[in-house]
Amino acid sequence: MIKGIIDQVKKRNPGEPEFIQAVEEVVESIAPVLDKHPEYKIAKIVERLVEPERQLMFRVPWQDDKGNVQVNRGFRIEFNSAIGPYKGGLRFHPSVYLGIIKFLGFEQILKNALTGLPMGGGKGGSDFDPKGKSDAEVMRFCQSFMMELCRHIGPDTDVPAGDIGVGGREIGYMFGMYKKIRNEFTGVLTGKGLNWGGSLARTEATGYGLIYFLLQMLKDAKKEIKGATVVSSGSGNVSIYAVQKCQQLGAKVVAMSDSNGYIYDANGIDLKAIQKLKEVERKRISEYVKDHPSAKYTEGCNGIWTIKCDIALPNATQNEIDEKSAEKLVANGVWAVAEGANMPSTPEAIKVFLKNKVAFGPAKAANAGGVAVSGLEMTQNSQRLSWSFAEVDKYLDEKIMQHIYRQAKAAAEEYGQPGNLVVGANIAGFEKVASAMYAQGLV
Repeated sequence: MIKGIIDQVKKRNPGEPEFIQAVEEVVESIAPVLDKHPEYKIAKIVERLVEPERQLMFRVPWQDDKGNVQVNRGFRIEFNSAIGPYKGGLRFHPSVYLGIIKFLGFEQILKNALTGLPMGGGKGGSDFDPKGKSDAEVMRFCQSFMMELCRHIGPDTDVPAGDIGVGGREIGYMFGMYKKIRNEFTGVLTGKGLNWGGSLARTEATGYGLIYFLLQMLKDAKKEIKGATVVSSGSGNVSIYAVQKCQQLGAKVVAMSDSNGYIYDANGIDLKAIQKLKEVERKRISEYVKDHPSAKYTEGCNGIWTIKCDIALPNATQNEIDEKSAEKLVANGVWAVAEGANMPSTPEAIKVFLKNKVAFGPAKAANAGGVAVSGLEMTQNSQRLSWSFAEVDKYLDEKIMQHIYRQAKAAAEEYGQPGNLVVGANIAGFEKVASAMYAQGLV
């Protein structure tokens, strides 16, 4: 049965390797659940789960500062609404195509289920590249993008958020256009500014949540983060705040990267300098070495995983750690890997980590903090309230990330694979979504 489902997915989705990879991992993990619940087989729950409820693709025309007309593609995949309105980010990046959005949307289904909040799975974006664009160009694109997207979203229907290439600036432009078109002020987007419906701790949530999940892994492995050497790929929102929390807890982070290359600073990364480069000046990470002569910059990204470390945090993009990189990390003594990006380790790399007893936190569990606090932002919007940073941060740690860890750990143990959080997270998320789908009938 499992092979048949995977073969059908491959047949229906040619040229979409990321989506097929995501489906294969999940479907292979949940095989024992289907044996336990034959009613799910009869109802074709898995066959329905891997098929989006709705796929939207649309033209986004806009005008650059020189008066030239540009045309991009926009996407929104409303994948599964069994446990709540569709929820998932928008990604603006040249690599975006239908397969990427489907992979991300599929992952979002189980990730959102693990948070314990009533959120379905969705994802969207465009092949638009905000890098090098003026604020005015980004605004015009976002407004054009929202002119179509607004038809399909709403606070009780589909609630997008940010992702790669979509930060506070882009969310602001899109929210403003939605509000103008619909003539309503609702919590339709998350990641909003604090003065107009945003949540404290949302910016930090994915990175902080990643470390809160890591701490639970380390506790069971009888390890400590204090004094550990850490490598964190990426230098966007997730990486920056994961590094910040690591440093607060006494770890030494020695390397970060961007899409051009990586820096290694044996003295420990100066995070304030990185934040200035990335969040204020919007410059490349190579600029770091100008004011830090002890640091070294290297072109290309894969080399970051050759740096000796105790803890590796892949926080950049999908499939950035392959089998060879995983073997190098293991050879250099890594004892924990926690995924902040979506599916950053290949299946072969994951096998290397598990075989060598490396504590491994899979993305759909470990990086769920961002969408979890987005869910809390939705709650605050519905209540017309604003919670304190401490309230949100405590809820994120104690009520969400620790809960996710316990769910994944318990599911892995129940199905005979103790310590395998990949299987555990897939099963725990699937059981919640599958039971809801079954209860709601053939829809």
